[in-house]
Amino acid sequence: MAAPFNPYKQTQVTTASPETILIMLYDGAISYSRTALDKISQGDIAGRGVYIGKALAIVLELINTLNHEVGGEISQRLEQLYRYMIDEFTRANLQGTAKPLEDALKVLLILRDAWTEAVKIKQDERAAEHLPVGKMMAAG
Repeated sequence: MAAPFNPYKQTQVTTASPETILIMLYDGAISYSRTALDKISQGDIAGRGVYIGKALAIVLELINTLNHEVGGEISQRLEQLYRYMIDEFTRANLQGTAKPLEDALKVLLILRDAWTEAVKIKQDERAAEHLPVGKMMAAG
């Protein structure tokens, strides 16, 4: 059965910044990967496939959002990591083993943490730009 419509979640996504949406995508892929690991440990083949498929779909979307003209070498390296994760998701699903999925999950967690920190730095820089001069001196 399909999940019920969630107007709060839709509003959250449609009003979020691109950076926030990126973090939400990582969170989704991480959550689905963890659920897939649970399904593997339970011997639930169908469930394993469903949740690996959901995580895979998010990583494919992350690849589609890359702009190699703007991102240069960083976007190329991200694509390599995303393709590695796709290979690991596929291996985990075909073999029914946790190890490849655990390896992909580790990469997702590292990337999510890095992006979260980058977004925080960007937000702090934006906030500092909007401080009056006197407050900037007190904040520094």
